Amino acid sequence: MTTKHMTKALILPFLLAFSVLAQANEVEIVDVKAHQAANKTWTFAVTLKHEDAGWNHYANEWQVIAPDDKILATRTLYHPHVDEQPFTRNTSGVEIPADITTVRVIARDTVHGHSKTAMQVNLKTKEVKPVMLALKRTKKKS
Repeated sequence: MTTKHMTKALILPFLLAFSVLAQANEVEIVDVKAHQAANKTWTFAVTLKHEDAGWNHYANEWQVIAPDDKILATRTLYHPHVDEQPFTRNTSGVEIPADITTVRVIARDTVHGHSKTAMQVNLKTKEVKPVMLALKRTKKKS
């Protein structure tokens, strides 16, 4: 085996491992709880898990999305949660048309943008299940 081939053989596994680790640091939605108030608006409690590394890399947002991809609510997270993992944040007063029975909750971080999976919430049964994210992933603006 030549030196060139040996170098490739040694570097390739390292690059693959680094790639997996980079993807593993995307924000993960651990749980979603939805509750409808008497005034027919909704409150969402979303639990996120992310290896927040400080101000340069942290989970910074989650959204409630209608089946037609309309954003119904956005919860901005203004600071890292380095020592609080996983963590839950609420948003209330979310208006959802009566004909919508399921929504998706998506999350993003400041480096990777939106995660690859979302949580689908059945508003009638409160069942929550992971689904592949159909929206385009957006990355941090330079």
